[in-house]
Amino acid sequence: MKKEEATYWIALAHLPRWGYSKINNLIIKFFHENKLSVDEFFQLTVANWKEQYQLDERQISDLLQAKSELASNAFLAESFFSQGYEIIPITSPEYSKTLKANLKTTHAPAVLYVKGNKKILEEKSIAIVGSRDASEPALKFTDNIAKLASKEFKVVVSGFAKGVDKQALDSAIHYNGQSIIVLPQGIMTFSSGFKNYYKQIISGDVLVLSTFFPQAPWKAELAMARNPIIYGLSNEIYVAESAEKGGTWSGVVDGLRKGRKIFVRKPEPNEKNANNILIQKGAIAVDSAGLELPVNLIEKETKQISIVQESPGYESLEEKIRSACNRKPISAKELLIKLNLTWSTQKLNSYIKKLNFIEVVKENNITLYKLKHTTSTTQTTLFL
Repeated sequence: MKKEEATYWIALAHLPRWGYSKINNLIIKFFHENKLSVDEFFQLTVANWKEQYQLDERQISDLLQAKSELASNAFLAESFFSQGYEIIPITSPEYSKTLKANLKTTHAPAVLYVKGNKKILEEKSIAIVGSRDASEPALKFTDNIAKLASKEFKVVVSGFAKGVDKQALDSAIHYNGQSIIVLPQGIMTFSSGFKNYYKQIISGDVLVLSTFFPQAPWKAELAMARNPIIYGLSNEIYVAESAEKGGTWSGVVDGLRKGRKIFVRKPEPNEKNANNILIQKGAIAVDSAGLELPVNLIEKETKQISIVQESPGYESLEEKIRSACNRKPISAKELLIKLNLTWSTQKLNSYIKKLNFIEVVKENNITLYKLKHTTSTTQTTLFL
């Protein structure tokens, strides 16, 4: 890519408040439908933007602001390319097909900032995810899966956090495999990492990738936003260890909702983690070597978990619903997220209708639930 074109891609990829879906839909219109390059799109008049792309005043204001920053982006692009970084826009054949297939238009980032062997993006890949404060069994499992992946010429995708992520990367390197490091920061702020993995990057075994503004510092919210990219870049997902909250948990639950096949290590009886709950929610149980365990065995061992989570003892679930609806009206989608349920909205609606302490209201044609404020509320026990 030419530096001049990169300047425009940087401007487009980080339009404030737009999000990937809105940016990608605009790219589809000007690139695929109207056959314009990104710089040609930016040279259009405001009237063109309004008439051809149905952009409103705020969107046009955002584009004009981005256009006014092209000069500073040009200096950034000059420094960017001089240090060996590259930009892969979503329109490029070099863009990860796996990422595009998994995240689709709604969630796929408009550009990838990379340094290293781009061909790695074409290979089969796996993500090994888990807690930062991982146990020894989890780290051993991670090492086993990374070893197997390297043997099968599969790329290990790592988020570069301590614990499971770092173990996955180090094990892949140890076994002469290939890895993608997905950064929770701008790629130009990873100088220490480039020094540490210089040999592997030069040899073509490690690709460093970021989706954030090149000079963005590490932030907790970027670490959370990076997690979908890790899952999206992977053909297979293995979970070494998860708590009942946090990035690993939310990523796996979201993946299961989307129908992705996710493998979770079956924990030992004395372990305290949420692996068994994820298995009960639909993840595939595997042993410490990554081999799939018999379904009948898992069903027997998780039967008690199923009873606790979604069965006669619905009082705890009712209390959670009562608490979630107490402050303000809440939608079914928001409630499912708060409760960490893999139910459909229809199943939730059916269940809530039987709760005499929840009132259904409509706001802007959206169905919301709120707590009835009565002098006495009778608890109900439901069986679905």
